[in-house]
Amino acid sequence: MNPFFIDTHCHINEPEFSEDLDQVVARARESGVGLMLLPSVNTESPASIIDVCNRWPDCTRPMIGLHPEDLSQDFHAQLDVLKSMLDLDRAGRRSFVAVGEIGIDLHWDQSRLDDQIEAFRTQLEWALEYDLPVSVHCRDAHDVMVSVMEPYLNTGLKGVFHCFSGNAQQAMQLLEHGGFMLGIGGVLTYRKSPLPEALADVPRNRVVLETDCPYLPPVPHRGQRNEPSYLALTAQFLADVWGIGLEELSEITTANARHLFNL
Repeated sequence: MNPFFIDTHCHINEPEFSEDLDQVVARARESGVGLMLLPSVNTESPASIIDVCNRWPDCTRPMIGLHPEDLSQDFHAQLDVLKSMLDLDRAGRRSFVAVGEIGIDLHWDQSRLDDQIEAFRTQLEWALEYDLPVSVHCRDAHDVMVSVMEPYLNTGLKGVFHCFSGNAQQAMQLLEHGGFMLGIGGVLTYRKSPLPEALADVPRNRVVLETDCPYLPPVPHRGQRNEPSYLALTAQFLADVWGIGLEELSEITTANARHLFNL
C-alpha cells in the first residue's frame, strides 16, 4: 500500500506556480499527496483558489479567510466581501472546508494589533456559526494568541495551528483547545528546530501535515520554492521522530486531517 498524504495548507494558487502548476500537481500525486487544501489570504485569492479547485476537483479543496498581513485600512469591507462569499457558499453546496488563513502576525508590524485581533475574532465567529474549522496563523505572537483564544476554550471551536514551530510548552498550551491540531511542515527538518523534541510527546491524533508552499521547504530543499510533493520528506522525518513507519504515519495524519476538515 502506498502512503496517502493530505497537504492541509498549500498556496499553489499563487503566482509562484503559474508556469508549471500542471507539473506541480502531477508530482504531488506521484509522491502520495492525494489532497491539497488551499487557504485564502485576502479578497482576491478566492477566485484563483476556486479556479485551481475547479481544475482538479478530485484532489483540491478551498478555504476562505483574511490573513493578518493582508488587512487593508478598511479591513471591515474586506471581511464583508469574504463573509458574503461564505454565506453564498453555505446557502448552496458546501465547498469551503475551513475559515483560513486567519490569525495574528507581529513579525513585521505591531502597530495594527488591535485590528488584527478584531479581524481574527470576527472570523472565529464565522467558524462557529457555520461549524467550520479554522486555519490559524501565528507568528511572533504566541502569548497574544493564547490570550485572544482563551474565551473560545469551551465553545466547540476546532482547527489547526498552522505552521507550528514552537517548543513543547507552547504545544501543550495550544492543545488545551481540544478541537485543535498542530500543522507540521518543513521547519521540522531544520537543524535548530525545536519541533522534534516538542512533538515527541504530542498525542498522535493531534497532528496534521502541511507544506505552506511556496514557503518553508524541508531539507534538502531550503532556499528553493516549496511544493506539495516535498510533504513526503517532512512525513518521513516525523515518522522517524515518532519511531514508526511511513505508512503508519500517513494513516495517522490522513485520518486526523479527514476528521478535522470533514473530508
